[in-house]
Amino acid sequence: MSATGSDKPILIAGGGIGGFAAALALSQRGRPVHILEQASEFGEVGAGIQIGPNIFKMFEVLGLTDAILDVAVLPDFLVMRDGLTGNEIVRMPVGSKAFRERYTYPYGVIYRPDLHNALIDACKAQPNVETSVNQAVERFEDTGEGVRVFTKDGTTHEGAALIGADGLWSKVREQLVGDGKPRVSGHIAYRAVLPTEEVPDHIRQDNVVLWAGPKTHLVHYPLHRGDIYNLVAVFHSDRYEEGWDTFGDPDELNRRFAGQHEDVLAMLDKIESWRMWVLCDREPIKDWSKGRVTLLGDAAHPMLQYLAQGACMATEDGVCLATRIAANGDDIETAFQEYQALRYLRTARVQLTARLFGDIYHAAGATADLRNALLAPNDPTKPGEGMAWLYEGLDETGAQQFKSGT
Repeated sequence: MSATGSDKPILIAGGGIGGFAAALALSQRGRPVHILEQASEFGEVGAGIQIGPNIFKMFEVLGLTDAILDVAVLPDFLVMRDGLTGNEIVRMPVGSKAFRERYTYPYGVIYRPDLHNALIDACKAQPNVETSVNQAVERFEDTGEGVRVFTKDGTTHEGAALIGADGLWSKVREQLVGDGKPRVSGHIAYRAVLPTEEVPDHIRQDNVVLWAGPKTHLVHYPLHRGDIYNLVAVFHSDRYEEGWDTFGDPDELNRRFAGQHEDVLAMLDKIESWRMWVLCDREPIKDWSKGRVTLLGDAAHPMLQYLAQGACMATEDGVCLATRIAANGDDIETAFQEYQALRYLRTARVQLTARLFGDIYHAAGATADLRNALLAPNDPTKPGEGMAWLYEGLDETGAQQFKSGT
């Protein structure tokens, strides 16, 4: 029995970072939750993600800070270099006292499975969280008093409401919004990890380093207490037409980065097997809730990776949603509408800004020179000030004031 008197669980389609973040936030507020995962086991792809101060604020709300800090790396700087010349373009001191005083919370990087496992372990400690695997959600019915969810294997689940956290290719979104396939960006991402001892000594550092080249970029940084190194190589290509998760072609990767700085090529040469994704997003929308059904994370607002905010936004979603449900009791429909209203402008801004950052990273010629000139001025006493709108995060209600000019 939940704190509100409803004994039906809230069903969550998808057991990724967003799904478990929502489950944890809801369960901590007395709501029973049932996560339905399509895979045969819970797991995340072994790659790194960046976690800004805004998600650390959510970790504090969820009681996860110690677990995250145990496995994360807190870099000293975010560094951008020119992928052709190697010249440093900008250096943001995210590990500095000034940064912590400005944003209270740190900037980190984490191995995606480490974050996922921290959420799973926290949910296991909650008596009102149930999980089921091999439950691919195909469709739902909103009865007005609750929901029925039908999975691929013929199982029917009853719940008080449904949260679609089933990612870019969400079946819940397909039925709820019906806006077709995601938008293909024309950008391909290759991801890999390697033991830290294999990184050349002069490249190894406790920084997030981005090499910005013409229609390419490479990012690398340490993960998992510094034991491994994460590499992400991105280039433009029209070869692939929709989301693809498969092993990449090292020859194609090397062709795209030919002629770039020797340190870029040295890092690429260290990897024999790369995992490849076609990067996709969608146009922002403002209506992703109807009745007792809503969306969360990539199902609601998929974004390109260039602001490193996908997991951050999904976690914010989960906390905001749980806050609104707690405030509205059994009035799920009102809670979902309030959640959507609080989130859509912020997530839309991240979606569109991420596209812009992709253009900035991949600039060439005069455009690259202009980028370098504009980014070069850097006041170390106000690190990351241009990202304040993002890093300040949410307030105690789950909202962020959207101010003109910020």
